[in-house]
Amino acid sequence: MNSKKNSFVFDESKCKILIVDDSKTINNLLTKEFNNSNYKTYNAYNLKEARKIIKTNSIDYLILDINLPDGKGYDLFEDLENTSIKTFILTSQKDEEKREFSFKKGIIDFIIKDNFLFQKIEQIIEMINKIEHNKNETILVIDDSFVIQQQLKDLLENRNYNVILASNEKDALKIIQEEQPDLMILDVELKKANGIDFLQKNNELIISELKIPVIIISGTINITITRDSYKAGAVDVIKKPFVIEEMNLKIDLWIDYRRKQKELNRSSQLLKQYKNAVDERSIVSKTDEKGIITYVNEQFCLLSGYSKKELIGKNHNIVGHPDNKKELYQEIWNTIKNEKKSWTGKIKNKKKDGSYYWIDALIKPILDKNGDIEEFIALKNDITEQEDVKEYFQLKLEGSQKDLNHSIKLAREYEKAIDISSILLRTDSDGKINYVNNKFVELTEFTKKELIGSDYRIFKNIETENEIFKNLESLLEDKIIFNGILKNKSKSGKTYWINITIVPIKDDNHKTIEYMWIINDLTELFNLNEEIQSTQKEIIYKMGEIGETRSKETGNHVKRVAEYSKLLAILYGLDEQQANILLVASPMHDIGKVGIPDSILKKPGKLTTEEFEIMKEHSMIGYNILKDSNREILKAAAIVAKEHHEKWNGSGYPHRLKGEEIHIYGRITAIADVFDALGSDRCYKKAWEDEKIFELFKNERAKHFDPKLVDLFFDNIQQFKDIRDKYKN
Repeated sequence: MNSKKNSFVFDESKCKILIVDDSKTINNLLTKEFNNSNYKTYNAYNLKEARKIIKTNSIDYLILDINLPDGKGYDLFEDLENTSIKTFILTSQKDEEKREFSFKKGIIDFIIKDNFLFQKIEQIIEMINKIEHNKNETILVIDDSFVIQQQLKDLLENRNYNVILASNEKDALKIIQEEQPDLMILDVELKKANGIDFLQKNNELIISELKIPVIIISGTINITITRDSYKAGAVDVIKKPFVIEEMNLKIDLWIDYRRKQKELNRSSQLLKQYKNAVDERSIVSKTDEKGIITYVNEQFCLLSGYSKKELIGKNHNIVGHPDNKKELYQEIWNTIKNEKKSWTGKIKNKKKDGSYYWIDALIKPILDKNGDIEEFIALKNDITEQEDVKEYFQLKLEGSQKDLNHSIKLAREYEKAIDISSILLRTDSDGKINYVNNKFVELTEFTKKELIGSDYRIFKNIETENEIFKNLESLLEDKIIFNGILKNKSKSGKTYWINITIVPIKDDNHKTIEYMWIINDLTELFNLNEEIQSTQKEIIYKMGEIGETRSKETGNHVKRVAEYSKLLAILYGLDEQQANILLVASPMHDIGKVGIPDSILKKPGKLTTEEFEIMKEHSMIGYNILKDSNREILKAAAIVAKEHHEKWNGSGYPHRLKGEEIHIYGRITAIADVFDALGSDRCYKKAWEDEKIFELFKNERAKHFDPKLVDLFFDNIQQFKDIRDKYKN
């Protein structure tokens, strides 16, 4: 499809009009009308002023009087021959020769200044609007004459049409299929074909399917050509050489027709979609002026239980319910038939099986151009459920007085049950406490006397930061109910955990009058969880110690490695959660040593090459022990066990990983492990002095160890020494 089609949107405020006329009256009249239509205008009263304006502004349209005080308007028109400015000629003289000359030169229109000038100004404005919208229209010219092609191309492009040229049947057909032009100008006398035959042969595509208007042009016009052209589907026949004004008028006429046709199609499609939407969501029926059903949609049939065949041709009484009063039908008929107005209301109807349904109906009379009724259309919605609910509550209301005392008693019982089972607090709309139960007093250790009348923040501990205590009103502004978990301390300093649900209590006007706080004590649950976590941590430490004990290391080694690792993780920028995971996981870095023979693990001297290769296997042994766990800590421990002997320069083991290919857990544990190992006595060596350890770390920066981690280690060395001193053997 042509990319220019339907892409241009005309903005009158950006269109610039130059009006050149020595009459101030006409100039002002034109200016006023153009400005009322939102165009930007410039005014000149002679050629000199006009040339100056054109030179300094990008003018789109020129309204030009051909008789000016300092020369003929045609002089200015000649100056603009190679510009994109489009011109309307104004003159007081009816001169057919000048008129034809003007159209040959490319003017848009030739306007005679007479008593009908005001109406003609409206036509100029309308013409400019159409010319601008021509940018969305494509015209295909099929002619094997280069001269005719160029003549038509210049003529049409001057009026902003997109022009495509074709010289033969094959090219023309391809363009028609791909571009789908809005109009075709087809020459009868093609070199190797007859244009009328081409149109006849492709009538189904061009006329029936694409609905493209076709204008036939021919050097010879006779009854045969005219008849055959119209039979083939052409809309007009024009003789060559054509009169330019005639060609312009007919092209504009058929393009305008095409626009209206497309708009009608769009409107019809839209109307069809509206109808489908109504059919899908509403119950629809139509009757003639006598009330006989002529149409029902599927929804009507589904609701009533009748088929279309059973309904069409019958009176609407077929679904009438005996509960309806006669006056209801008289009111409906009088409104729609006699007053010719729409009726709206609720109607009870009867289904085919004898059961009932309620509808909310709009019945509208459809009038013809004379105001006479053609038919009635009814749009209905099924409101059976709403009516049933209303009836139910009406019945309940009748017995409500009897049940009032019972309801009050039940409400008190519910309140008592909540009070016994939960920790309760109530505050007014300003956050002042107006009720607490005994469980709340027991939890917070404040007395009722201290609490009642105080701001709800009274039970907030100074160490507790929580959004609940910042602004209760804004907390609930976008929420009907707030729910959250809070860690707090009682008046005496005991830590407790609670789950809080805050419910705004509203009056009949939906204004919040107080807040109900329903609280559950989670302290025991959280304490149990902490105990479980502590137990897990202790088990992991003990597992780490197994590997170290086999190589005669102390349990404090794994504790120090764990603390060094956490400190270094935080310094590196890992979050608290990741740092705590590493704290628990790093003690298991040498768990794989359980699989190394004592003869190698406890050898006091230097290992042989073969023995060292066996020793290195402990990293993969540890990894294989831990890798299949679904626990996050054990997954991290598997990474540490495998990668804490990898080196930054790629010379480590087991996989010779390099740089950031090594997991950050492995890089951190490597520094923690080496720092502690070198500073501790082992079966094969004595502990090193700090200076010697630090010298090694400096030498191994960016070789064995991550350079950033080494820098962080030295920048915070005292913190590492403090940990070492705290967990001495």
